[in-house]
Amino acid sequence: MYITCSNHGDRPSAVVCTHHIQVHERKVGFRENSSDPDDLQGWCEDCEAMFLRQGGMTEEFRRFNDFALVCVDCYASLKAKHTLQPGRRSE
Repeated sequence: MYITCSNHGDRPSAVVCTHHIQVHERKVGFRENSSDPDDLQGWCEDCEAMFLRQGGMTEEFRRFNDFALVCVDCYASLKAKHTLQPGRRSE
C-alpha cells in the first residue's frame, strides 16, 4: 500500500503508534512488530507494556495506540528519533 507523504511524496506505507508522532520532548522507545521488511510496524515502550497487560490486541489497546499511517521514510526517521539506548526505558 502506498501513501502520499507531504515530505516524501508517494511512498510505501508503514504503521506507528501515535506517540511516535505526538511526543517530541523525549524518546518513547521503538519496538518493531513485524520481521517482514515489506510490513513495517512499530510502537513505543508504553504501547508494548499496554499490549502485554491487555494480553493482545484489545479495543482498549487500539484506542491507546491510535495507529498512524506514515511513509517508510518517516517511519525510518521516527525509529531513529525514538530508539532508546540499550537498558533505558525513556530518555
